[in-house]
Amino acid sequence: MRLAGKVAVITGAANGIGAVAATLFGQQGAQLAIVDYNEQAGEAKAEKLRADGVNAVFFQVDVASQASVKAMAANVLETFGRVDVLINNAGITKDAMTLKLEAADFQRVIDVNLTGVFYCTQAFLPTMLAQGKGKVISTSSIAGTGGNIGQTNYAASKAGIIGMTQTWAKEFGPKGINVNAVAPGFIETEMIETIPAKILERIRQMTYAPRLGKPEDVANAYLFLASDESDFVNGTVLEVDGGMLK
Repeated sequence: MRLAGKVAVITGAANGIGAVAATLFGQQGAQLAIVDYNEQAGEAKAEKLRADGVNAVFFQVDVASQASVKAMAANVLETFGRVDVLINNAGITKDAMTLKLEAADFQRVIDVNLTGVFYCTQAFLPTMLAQGKGKVISTSSIAGTGGNIGQTNYAASKAGIIGMTQTWAKEFGPKGINVNAVAPGFIETEMIETIPAKILERIRQMTYAPRLGKPEDVANAYLFLASDESDFVNGTVLEVDGGMLK
């Protein structure tokens, strides 16, 4: 098992990519902190993992609140005693063309997608530094590497994650902490269910793959970066997009 004996924290783990990653990590021997804003879905996910023999505990959090993140981190450390892997997976969208984008919607996406990553990473770094080893993996997007029409706020938040990732890799790499990002393309989750069929077809035509991405594709990227196999990978943005044109 590639994560045997490791404790992994996954934000946004109640649904979508985070939930699939939690299942995969559990299968690979990790103990799991299931972290999400949705208490009902998060508890259900943790319960299902426990039924499959995984040591999984749910922790409710609003990643946009530093106080909430600090309380969650303290509870995780009290429960597990250590954290080896942090997956900053939680994220939201509030799409609109730039001239119609409300300031509140711009700020909310930044607060959750970007500031939340900062809060969570800052909360768990001290224990990783004390251990002398840790993995921080944050979810960017192809919108963060190449922009996307109608996603000014989302693209800005995901580009910011890349900047933070590369900065933290330089700051903490020499101390044994690997910091990397994953940039998914269009993945078949609830996030793309609102995209019109015509636009989805255009997306497929821009992708050098016979299908759209699946949550498992991203979860496998998380797994590699979380495992000891990636100990010499630092400051990387791993694109999981089927070779999509930018």
